[in-house]
Amino acid sequence: MRNRRWLRLLAYVTGSVNQELLLRNEYLAAENRILRAKLPARVRLSNPERVTLAEIGRRLGRRALLEVACVARPDTILTWYRRLIADKFDGSKHRQYPGRPPVSAEIEALVVRMARENSGWGYDRIVGALANLGHHVSDQTVGNILRRHGIAPAPKRSQITTWKDFLAAHMNVLAGCDFFTVEVLTWRGLVTYYVLFFLHLESRHVKVAGITRHPDQEWMEQIARTATQDTWGYLHACRYVLHDRDTKFCAAFQSALASGGIKAIPLPARSPNLNAFAERWIRSVKQECLSKVILFGEGPLSRVLSEYSRHYHGERNH
Repeated sequence: MRNRRWLRLLAYVTGSVNQELLLRNEYLAAENRILRAKLPARVRLSNPERVTLAEIGRRLGRRALLEVACVARPDTILTWYRRLIADKFDGSKHRQYPGRPPVSAEIEALVVRMARENSGWGYDRIVGALANLGHHVSDQTVGNILRRHGIAPAPKRSQITTWKDFLAAHMNVLAGCDFFTVEVLTWRGLVTYYVLFFLHLESRHVKVAGITRHPDQEWMEQIARTATQDTWGYLHACRYVLHDRDTKFCAAFQSALASGGIKAIPLPARSPNLNAFAERWIRSVKQECLSKVILFGEGPLSRVLSEYSRHYHGERNH
């Protein structure tokens, strides 16, 4: 009899508790709908808030979420839960060895330099050159580096030569020459002197070849003979001389250069950038030297140019 009384009492209490929970849930659902109607169309939640809703929503299930979820759709809440589980079992942040170590920037720059400076070197040749320097990489790594920098393999790379690479490979046998004028004070007033110079493109060494008021054919021919002497001529190591289409570079001048084994190459019209090093030296000597002094005669002009040339070669920063 006592057991039956306790069971009846427990059923009564349980029923009353369940009835109270149902009423509370109904009230909270109604209150949520009213409050949700007064909030903006989209409510931004923080990560902890999403975690809380995801944990409870998983236990409720999709059917119950359809009735009570107001902040987000049931599918969204369940997606938050799946992400929560995925982050829980994601061990990538705790790995001690995150795969193969990347190639250092020094080795990558060395591979790119070898490929650009040696158009006929393939992957294996570059790997061997790196091994000689103490760097051990595979040919596949070299290929990946070259592809990242847009450099073609050796067969295609050897067939393509840019003007920049061509000139860089022949700098030691190229020289540029040009004229510039200087106004000098004399007893007769201002006199225009023509200064001819040669510039070795690789070393940037400048040689003032001559100063004259009348750069005629005989004078130009004599300058060419002097410059092409075998032992002490300042063009004996060169094979090509670049100059513009000034009429002062006459046929006799070109013939004298050719007799010394040097070919004169006239540049296209209106293209001073093709003789840019010579043009830049003219600007330097005029801006840094000649514009700051007043010259009286050819002798002071020659002395000033000699002193500036020594300064240009030995002291000036390039």
